[in-house]
Amino acid sequence: MITVIIGSNRPNSHTAIFARHAYHLLAASQTETVALLDIKEVADKIVQSDMYQKDGQSAEVSQIQDQFFIPSHKFWFFVPEYNGSIPGILKLLLDAISVRDYQPTFSHKKACITGVATGRAGNLRGMDHLADILNHLNVAVLPQKQPISSSYKLIDETSQLVDEKTKQLLAQQKEAFLAF
Repeated sequence: MITVIIGSNRPNSHTAIFARHAYHLLAASQTETVALLDIKEVADKIVQSDMYQKDGQSAEVSQIQDQFFIPSHKFWFFVPEYNGSIPGILKLLLDAISVRDYQPTFSHKKACITGVATGRAGNLRGMDHLADILNHLNVAVLPQKQPISSSYKLIDETSQLVDEKTKQLLAQQKEAFLAF
């Protein structure tokens, strides 16, 4: 299984538009199961007072881990730039699920990272930060990280990705990720 992760809990985020496009690219190109985890849908379930205790993990966090992380062998993260890095909610999710069943959740799995920003750097620093975190968790990261800059210029008023060059770049990243 491959899980595409929308790494933001911001409503109507540009990140979700690009992640959903990639999800559809993956799902249409193979028979393997492709899942979509939208952190916005589960954000209120992540923060728990007992989240760092193995036996205290909430049933909701365990379900996220069991449904999206343990069965996956690959993860494609879409991360917006928040203050020069990744959203705290994504880091918090990774912290929460690292408490229980660490090895089957992360070890020897692979990840791909796409950064999304309204500015011109495409979240380069954030992608490096996330790669460092994932490497620490024993996840191999595809070296070809894809920054998407000026995201607002690439979508239309109906929140659809319309920029053909960006579509092509995501298709190329998908192919590299599948071969990884």
